[in-house]
Formats: sequence, structure tokens, C-alpha cells
Amino acid sequence: MTSPAERYAAARDKASHPETEAFAARQKFDLDPFQIEGCHALERGHSVLVAAPTGAGKTIVGEFSIHLAMQTPRDKAFYTTPMKALSNQKFRELVEVYGADQVGLLTGDTNINGNARIVVMTTEVLRNMIYADSAGLADLRYVIMDEVHYLADRFRGAVWEEVIIHLPSAVRLVSLSATVSNAEEFGDWLDTVRGNTEVIVSEIRPVPLEQHVLVRNDLLPLFDDRAGIATATVNQELMRIRSSTGSRYDSNKRAQSYNSNRHAGRQGPRPKRGDGRPARSANIQRIERMDRPDVIQLLERTNLLPAIFFIFSRVGCDAAVQQVRRSGLRLTNAEERAEIREIVEERTRSLQDEDLGVLGYFDWLENLERGVASHHAGLLPAFKEVVEELYRRKLVKVVFATETLALGINMPARTVVLEKMEKFNGEARVAITSGEYTQLTGRAGRRGIDVEGHAVVQWTEGMDPQAVAALASRRTYPLNSSFRPTYNMAVNLIDMFGRPRARQVLESSFAQFQADRAVVGLARQVREAEESLSGYVKAMECEHGDFLDYAGIRRELSDLEKKNKQDSHAPRVARDKRLKRMQSLRTRMQRHGCHGCPDRESHARWAERYWKLKRQTDRTRKEIDTRTGTVARVFDRVVEVLATLDYVTGTGDDIALTDAGRTMRRIYGERDLLVAESLRQGLWKGLDAPSLAAMACCLVYEPRRDEANSGERGLPRGAFRSAYEKTTDLWAELDDLEQHYHLPGSEPLAAGLAGAMHAWARGALLDRVLIDADMAAGDFVRWAKQTIDLLDQLSIVAEDITIARTARQALDGVRRGIVAYSTM
Repeated sequence: MTSPAERYAAARDKASHPETEAFAARQKFDLDPFQIEGCHALERGHSVLVAAPTGAGKTIVGEFSIHLAMQTPRDKAFYTTPMKALSNQKFRELVEVYGADQVGLLTGDTNINGNARIVVMTTEVLRNMIYADSAGLADLRYVIMDEVHYLADRFRGAVWEEVIIHLPSAVRLVSLSATVSNAEEFGDWLDTVRGNTEVIVSEIRPVPLEQHVLVRNDLLPLFDDRAGIATATVNQELMRIRSSTGSRYDSNKRAQSYNSNRHAGRQGPRPKRGDGRPARSANIQRIERMDRPDVIQLLERTNLLPAIFFIFSRVGCDAAVQQVRRSGLRLTNAEERAEIREIVEERTRSLQDEDLGVLGYFDWLENLERGVASHHAGLLPAFKEVVEELYRRKLVKVVFATETLALGINMPARTVVLEKMEKFNGEARVAITSGEYTQLTGRAGRRGIDVEGHAVVQWTEGMDPQAVAALASRRTYPLNSSFRPTYNMAVNLIDMFGRPRARQVLESSFAQFQADRAVVGLARQVREAEESLSGYVKAMECEHGDFLDYAGIRRELSDLEKKNKQDSHAPRVARDKRLKRMQSLRTRMQRHGCHGCPDRESHARWAERYWKLKRQTDRTRKEIDTRTGTVARVFDRVVEVLATLDYVTGTGDDIALTDAGRTMRRIYGERDLLVAESLRQGLWKGLDAPSLAAMACCLVYEPRRDEANSGERGLPRGAFRSAYEKTTDLWAELDDLEQHYHLPGSEPLAAGLAGAMHAWARGALLDRVLIDADMAAGDFVRWAKQTIDLLDQLSIVAEDITIARTARQALDGVRRGIVAYSTM
């Protein structure tokens, strides 16, 4: 029981935070301490960084800021996410709470009620609004940045930093992050650039996670029950299995059923050892893996469904579903199957009948009715949304997914199964990281439903239980900036602030903050070394003269003597010059006052230490020079490229944008400079709408690493080929210019999808286009959406009216069929 003093303190705390108390009363669950702490900070008018495990309920703090905004007549709240799928999901959730008239959605290809007081959007949309000084920013009070650890993404991470730096100072920032090991460092930076930011870190999962290893059909605890995860003491039985080479191990079975009389909605106890069965052979080389249908049945018997099986391959996910189907396994009853069919038909009603067969609709539906599905980026977005909904409704019981499912989608499971502890990264098979393991297994355990979640790692040949235990016990990973100035960023900053202020803005980035933190440590090393150097100088003081000067002569002479021995084949002129210098040094040394000092060699030992430490210190000073102002120096190189191409005019700090630079302000993406130059040089004049769509696709498409270069094969004919060749030549020129200014440059254009996009924009049927593209429908839709984003920019920024009109026609040609259906 709590004491009277504790009850009084709690009552006083509630009274001082009435909005938190009112908000908490409306929630389904009691708020956890870290959630209350975050809400209190916001109620005090501060920004917050909340770092907590997956599934811990970080978004509650973001939703509280929306609650605060809605208590006023005019305040707005923006909720940003890294992915359109997350934006769509959050939009639907907020509509349920506040109503459709109060909530909007902006994701680049979707614009719903954009002037609402609550707007969900991708982070890029908010960045673009800031640079355009959008009227929609008026009365903005709160910005929630969900999954803010995406700041580390090397392709898109800079956008997060741009938003954080440029948001008006009156806006309170709610940053929601997975647990990272340097949350305090990130919070310090947020406090520096935003002011008044409180850092709230929670390591506690609301639903405890039990870790298992599946050996044959035995679920063995990963950790010793008596030690627990905190000590990372691995189950010794697993270690015996690993070291076993022909010996036997006790295969005592886990209990394969739960007490049927347990309270409904709660799972039974964790499987325990002890059925007394005799030991059997367990040569590690011959341990057979259970087939997937058998694993699913084991999980079903032990009440560990629903489950997500993470398979790091799209093909593997689809093959797993087919394997379950061939086994005849069915996880649903007649009522559930009828409900599944009703939901699927309702959600896919807008798809054209001729496309359903191409998309494998009927096989997909039959698998869903069995309670099984796959989930990966190659799946049509509409199909993925159906899978997510059916899983949340407990109608689909098993999902085979790639790791993309772990990125924030609301699909918690009772059990997560990892079939392998490695994945293919495009070049080689690599072990998953502790951060990836935490993210994947974080899906296990449904708050309010499960008393505990379960992570199951399936035994593979050569598995090291200690390595798995290390992954499972290490909860954090560092957040490192990937920020670098782009051409679009540079022209926007110059236009908004001028060059000197732009450099200062960039120096406030997290990238520079982290570099400066490193510099602080290096500077400390230099200061300590300088103290030691002063001591060495004092130790070699000589009454006969300046021993440091004498030691310098000796050192130079010694270096030349070594070089003379090693470089005996040098040209005669060089050798004579060196010998002459050596003779001069010997004469100076012999005439120096310190040469006759009786303590000369003692002083010389101190001098040797001095010169060795001085060399190290000079290297450290050089490293400091290269780190300090790193981001600003890259910005200067970007500006030099822009000046060379006449996007800016003027000299030194007194520069301004030209007309071309003002056009560049509204061009976003990896190829901003190439797009701007192509428009300015008129390379795309004369292209019809399908050809312009194909060209835009070449600029955004990124082929797989294993995809062969198709060359000219499949390229649209006519004007497109000439425009493509000119654009490729321009890319090569710009790449040479960037190399000259020590910038990284960009990848060549990729035309692998040009023919398929041209055909699609021309009205070709889906089956023909997917054959030409040689890719899954979901992948084609993703690249089509990115093509639409670029075409939309062209329709706005192109000064040539014909190109602008053609871009709009091309956009309409691409946004049809499954692409149009998948915009939500």
C-alpha cells in the first residue's frame, strides 16, 4: 500500500497536470511512467524525445500533443512518418478519434483535407512545405516525428534534420524513437537547436518477451531460467547440443498444450521441460529442422498463435505460404472464412476484373481463407493493407514477412519466429544486427491481450547460442547522422538566409554536432599532450644552450642518414645534395653549445620522447582540422558547382540565386541538379507523355544490385532515345564536375523500367507491363508512384508550357489502374 505522503504527492501531481489526467482517463490502458513523464513535459510547454522499445506505446505521447492542440481554437498538429503506409494507417486511426473533418493526409500522391488542424504526412512533405513557406504552417503548434531514428538512413535521413533545424521556434517537437544507445546525445542536440527538450528513455517492454530456440520439435529457453535475460546466461542445454558430436542429449519435450481451463484471453505458462522421455541421438550435424506446417501446428497446440515468421526473402515468403497450402493445413473455421471473404471482396471491389487474375487474386484469397498470408514490398499495397487488417482482426493467424513489416506497421503478434539469423544484403549473406533483432522480435506480445510475447529462433547448423543470446540481450544501437547538403537544400538556404547564415545553419546539424563531440575528445588529447610536451622541454633544459634546437639537428641528421642507406640507387645529383646537407648538419651539431654537455644523452632521451609525442599531436591537430566544419565545407563545394553552372551569382558571401536557382528550389530528389539542367537545356522538348513518363522513371528507378544492365534493349523508340542519350551525356558531364569539386556524384541513369513505364503510360494492360518490367506488382506500383512524384514536380517548375502540360498528361497516364487504387 502507498503511504499517505505518496498519495498526497500523486494527487498534487495530477492536479498540476489536468490535461494529462483528462487524456489518460480516455485511454484503454493505464499510462506507463514514461508516457506520463512525456505528457507532463508537453503540458509544461517543452519538446520531448521519447526512446522506448517497439510496442511500448511511444505514440501515446505524440497523440497527447494532438490532444493539447485540439484544446485551443486554432492550434495545429502535424504527424510525420517515414513511409506512406504508416501515414495512411495513422490517418485512419486519428479519423476514428477526431472525425474526418478534423484530420488530413498528405503523402505526395494523396491530398485529403490538407488544411485540417491535424494533418498526417510523410517527412518529405513537411520539408517541402517549410522550404515553400507554405500557408499551411500558420498556427502550427506541434510536430510529431514518428520513427525519428530514420534520421540515420543514408538516403533519406537528411530530411529529418532539415525539418528539425528549420521548423519555427514556437513549434514544439515530439520525437519518437526506437531505443538507441546515444539517446542523450541526440537529445542534447535537439535541446541545442530547438531548446527546452526533455529526454525520456524507457527500456521496459510492457509485455515481457520470452526467448526460445526450436531444436527439432523442442522449444528450449534461450536463457537459463534462474539467470534471466539481464545476465545473458545462455541455457547450458543449448551449449551441450552445440558441442555435441555424436553424444546424446536429453530431449525432454516441452509441454505441447496449455491448461484448457485457464482464463480466456490469457495464454498458458511457458513450455516447461519434463515428460521423462528417454534421450535420443543429437549429433549437431544431423539435427533435422521441422517443416513449416509442423512448426505452425506446434505453435497452435501451445497457444502461441498468431505468429509472424520473418523470412529475409520475398520469394521465400511466397514459397512458405504455398508450402503450408500444399500441406492442407487450415487455421480458420467456417465463420472466419466467410468473414475473410467478405472483407477481401469489399476492400478490392475497385480493382478491375482483368487485373485480378494477373495479380494472383484467387490463390491469394484461398490462402487468406486458410489463415495464412505473406507480407513484403513486392505485394500490391492494397493486398498488404488487407493482410494487415485481417491479422489485426485475428482472422489471419500466420504471416510470412520480410523485415519491412517490422518498421512501425501495427501488426503485433503473440510469437515471432526467426528461421535464420542472417540475411542477404545485396552483396553477401550477413548476420543480422542487434538492432534488427530487437526490431523484429519487438513485434511479439500484444498489450492488453498477451501476458508475455515469444521469440522463437529455429536451430540451424553451426548456430552459436551465445551469439544469439548476445543479440537478444543487447537492446540498443547507436543513432548516427547521415546528413549531407544537397543542391536543392543549398539554394533554399541561400534564398532564405544568405550564404553566411546558411553555413551556420548547416553547422547546427546533428552530423556536425556528432563530429564536434568527437573533436572535443581529440582536443582534450591535444591539451594533455601539450602539458606532457612542456614537461619534456623542461626535463631537457641545458645550461649550455637550446637543447630542443640541438635535438632537432640530430633528428634531421639521423633521418637523412637512414634515407641515404635505404636509397642507394637515387640519382647522383640527389645523393650529392643529401650528402652536402648531412655535412652541414654535422658541422652545426659539433659547433652547438649542447654538444659538449656532459648530460647530453640524458637530455637526448627526453628529446626523443618529445619528438615522438609531437608527431602524434600534430596528426591529432590535423584530424581536428578535417572534422571541424565538415558539413559547411561540403556546402561550399556544392555552392561552387552551382556557381559554375550559373545557379547562383556573386562572389564570396555575397551571392544570390539566378532564375535557374529559383527553379531549383522546387526540385526535390536525388537527381535535383540533373533534372534542373535537363529542363534548362531543353533536352526533353518534343517528348510525348508516355516518353516523358519513361524518362522520369529512368531518373528515379534504382535497379537491384543483381539486375543485369539491359543497355538499349527495351527502350522506347523515336524521340525518347535521343533525349535519353543527351540526358546520359549530361549526367556524365555533371559527374565529372562533381568529381572535380570532390563531391561523391551520383549513379548513372537506369533504363531497366523505361519500356514498361512507357507502355503503362500508353495504356497497356497490366499483364503485359509486369512481364516487360519483370517485377512484382507491388514493386511496379512503388516505382510508378515515384515517377508520379517527379512528373508532378515537372508540371509545376517547367518554364516551357508544353513540357509542363506533357508532364501533367504523363502523370494522368501513369496514375491509373492498380497505381491509382494504391494511392491510399
